[in-house]
Amino acid sequence: MEGFSYNNIFETKGIEYLAIIAFFAILIPFWLLLNKQVKNKKQPQKSLGSLSPNSLQIPQGLFFSRFHTWTHLERSGVAKVGLDDLLVHITGEVKFSRILDSGERIKKGDFLGEIVQNDKRLKIYSPISGEIVEANSLLAKNPELLNEDPYQKGWMYKIKPTSWVADTQSYFLAEDASFWARQELVRFKDFLAESIVKYSSDPTSVVLQDGGELRDQPLSELSNEVWQDFQQEFMSKKVLCRRKKCFRNPEE
Repeated sequence: MEGFSYNNIFETKGIEYLAIIAFFAILIPFWLLLNKQVKNKKQPQKSLGSLSPNSLQIPQGLFFSRFHTWTHLERSGVAKVGLDDLLVHITGEVKFSRILDSGERIKKGDFLGEIVQNDKRLKIYSPISGEIVEANSLLAKNPELLNEDPYQKGWMYKIKPTSWVADTQSYFLAEDASFWARQELVRFKDFLAESIVKYSSDPTSVVLQDGGELRDQPLSELSNEVWQDFQQEFMSKKVLCRRKKCFRNPEE
């Protein structure tokens, strides 16, 4: 037909179309990655609630020691040992270090290792006497198990006990363990009231949520000095509970 011409737009603007396609091919994955990172950063904040008796897990079949470790005797005659849920909620995310070797013999109250958060450390003590059979190798590759599953996958040691009955007779079991955990939470609040004020001009903004409730994982935001006080004044003080009454051991 006269006066009619045909132009192939893909020949005349091919480069422009390819540039636009390439731009979106780069932009979309970058946008998805950016939003994923923002979501991951917000997630830990959403998971933090208040630290209350209702937030604690106290399995009824375990023995709980004043060292804030638990122990459970298996059918094989070997006992598992780990951290209790209250200590996990108080400290926040930690790693287990300075692990003992299999075959080492320890006594009740002996050093088991340390839990570490950045440069802050707490010593952990054994609830029983015996011989180290095995350290939990999963904790080296997956330290988060110590916080996420302290009673199952997050156990620390298997120990062959040498004086099980004598070691555990003063420990807390079932309802007594639940009562003791509540009393320890009250004692921890008292500790914070005395210790934090020494190192912070506004301690309430550090550990309290809106409404005055204690924030979960309060020690994670506090200084090494507070952790040292916690080791000496909370972890190393023996508190006895009998007939649902708790008091400081007069022999200490």
